[in-house]
Order: sequence, then C-alpha cells, then structure tokens
Amino acid sequence: MRFILIGIGLTFAGFLVLGVMGSQYQAATFESNEFGTCYEYFEDKPPQEINCSFKIMDQTVFFALVMGLLVSGGIALIKGVRGDWDSKVKPEDIVGPGNTQNKDSDGKQD
Repeated sequence: MRFILIGIGLTFAGFLVLGVMGSQYQAATFESNEFGTCYEYFEDKPPQEINCSFKIMDQTVFFALVMGLLVSGGIALIKGVRGDWDSKVKPEDIVGPGNTQNKDSDGKQD
C-alpha cells in the first residue's frame, strides 16, 4: 500500500512541476527553430540575447527531472499493485486474533 501512495505522490508531483514551471521551458525550442536566436527575459530590464544551446540544455534538464519523477512514480505504482510481498508474513510474526502460534502472558494458547 505504501508503494501505491508513494507512486501517486511522485506522479502528482511530476505533473504539478510540469504544469507550473513547464511553460517557461518550452520557449527555447520555438525560438531556436523559428528565429535562430534566443533571449533571456527579465521583468525589470529588456530581453538579452543568449546562446540557444544553454537555454535548450536547461530545457533538457527540466524534462529529465519531470520524466524522472513520472517514471519513478510509475515504477512505484507498478510495484505496489503487483507486489504481494507485504502479504507474505511468516506465521511466527503474525500478531492479533487468529494466531494460534503465539502464547499470551498466562502461558495459554489462543
């Protein structure tokens, strides 16, 4: 169950990061393909021309980060859904009613 929760959390985080910060990283491809020059945009000063390879490298690193979150979330989901490892408990480790192997404090069997 915990892998399912971790997988849902990682997948949600990946989509959230992509949705919130993704728009600023897609401009590099458009600028480089259409115009051949890339610009760094600032709020308080005019745009400054930069090398397109730096901007595309930032875009690639961001894409790798998002894909890492999504893939690790998917792997955790698959492991959580397919996993029967948490239901494989040794009989001597079972706690609670229905366990006939453990003795209570009086020395009686359940």
